Amino acid sequence: MEIGVAGPVWRAVIEVSGVGPGARVCDVGCGRGDFLAYARKSGMVPSGIDPAPDLVELARRSVPDVRLGGAEKLPWEDATFDLVTAFNSLQFAEDTDDALAEMVRVTRPGGHVAVANWAEAALNDLDAIERALNDGASPPDGDLRVAGGLRELLEDGGLVTVVEGLAEVPWAVPDEESLVSGILLDEDADLAREVVAAARPYRTATGGYRLINHFRYAIGRRSPAAGP
Repeated sequence: MEIGVAGPVWRAVIEVSGVGPGARVCDVGCGRGDFLAYARKSGMVPSGIDPAPDLVELARRSVPDVRLGGAEKLPWEDATFDLVTAFNSLQFAEDTDDALAEMVRVTRPGGHVAVANWAEAALNDLDAIERALNDGASPPDGDLRVAGGLRELLEDGGLVTVVEGLAEVPWAVPDEESLVSGILLDEDADLAREVVAAARPYRTATGGYRLINHFRYAIGRRSPAAGP
């Protein structure tokens, strides 16, 4: 089964949460629906939400139940899902605490909530390119990118049995064109030269590029004694 760059994180979340075929899963900030498609192929029943209309439209090509909206107000009933996830999205919520509270609300008692995002810049080869595009400065590491940050967020949100981990997520592209497209998303073409120069240390013998990056993740369980 083909999976995306974040595949190692997806597998960790599914393994720790123990969900399997038939489980109801919701991805908050689902983007174009890569994780939703993976969950569906694994036999789960996925739903998703994202604030970008064009991405919602793309995600609906793989999964019917994808809704337009933000993390702070999820359009599902209490205790709907066995697993609720946010892959590289919760940090963009207007209020992360409110967004997490909504994720917990729609999770059934005994179910799991998982949050994952990029680890600190020092653990990501992509930081070399980001520095080159940002006048030599790395983007600041927020609280959720450093060790312990996601665990604290989930514990403060009332989740129990929180497991925190670090997943290696290599990014490999076959050629220079793919590198530039992946970084610039087919915009700001005048920056292509800076991207290629910064990525030179990661060039492979075959002319492609391989950059090693990391995601931090935390998975917590909603107390079985919690109300509906």
